[in-house]
Amino acid sequence: MDISQLSESLQRDAVWVVFLNVLLQQIGLPVPAVPTLLLAGSLAVSSGQWGQVLAAAIVASVIADWIWYLAGRAYGYRVLSGLCKLSINPGSCVSQTESRFVRWGLGSLVIAKFIPGFSTVAPPIAGSLRMALPGFLLAAAAGAALWAGLALGAGWVLRQEVQSAIALLDRHAGNALSVVGGLLVVWLAWKLWQKYRFRQFSAVPHITPDELLVAMAGEQPPLVLDLRGHSMVAETGPIVGATVAEHDRLLDAVGDWPRNRPIVTLCACPEDAGAVQAARRLLKEGYLSVRPLKGGYEAWIAAVDLNS
Repeated sequence: MDISQLSESLQRDAVWVVFLNVLLQQIGLPVPAVPTLLLAGSLAVSSGQWGQVLAAAIVASVIADWIWYLAGRAYGYRVLSGLCKLSINPGSCVSQTESRFVRWGLGSLVIAKFIPGFSTVAPPIAGSLRMALPGFLLAAAAGAALWAGLALGAGWVLRQEVQSAIALLDRHAGNALSVVGGLLVVWLAWKLWQKYRFRQFSAVPHITPDELLVAMAGEQPPLVLDLRGHSMVAETGPIVGATVAEHDRLLDAVGDWPRNRPIVTLCACPEDAGAVQAARRLLKEGYLSVRPLKGGYEAWIAAVDLNS
């Protein structure tokens, strides 16, 4: 569908086009919704039609958030871990997002739509943490109203500019598609470069689960920092002898621990992303022996079961 066809569809069925576009985007498909909202706002001919389109966007967004909420409530950390694994950049670990969600509470759902990535993981985090459904739906609706309302309002205020841009793109559709394709290639290359840089960043000495078991049985066991996030700790239970920590409060978790004593960081992220980031930060702060656990939580549980 080209731009002129999209405009015609919005003029005929603006409510349904916006509803489907927002629903698919909020479910997690790579379908941008803001351009459609801007275009719908520029085409709105009355306040009544504008209100109907806004209501459609809010309902679609809340339905998508509700689905993710139910998934998080039913499957817990497995949903969050799956979202983390789907990320091209393994350095963006869900546990870091989750710790901020816990601190901000319902307010995080209101601003989630404006933070790339956070809008997808916030609803399943809310479900996994057993947030009350009425409060969740109210906050999700408020966030959707703010997000969609600003986009529709911007489209209405800038309706002349939006229509001129549409006409220009329609006249040069081939060139526009080439530009969009080039931008997508640049974006993908940037994400792959981030992945490569993270692999280089991760080249720090690790400790294996068997080595950690031996060390914890010694006279001076290491301090183990558990960075898995509140929902997974609540779901699977704490690790005996470990200290639950957040990325934003690492130094608080370490406390007055001597800088020459060993520290082990542990997470449940792909490629031990969160544990590597925490270890790098503590080393930078002057701690002399900080090593991420190789294989993370799953490898630790497997080693404990094997040696029990």
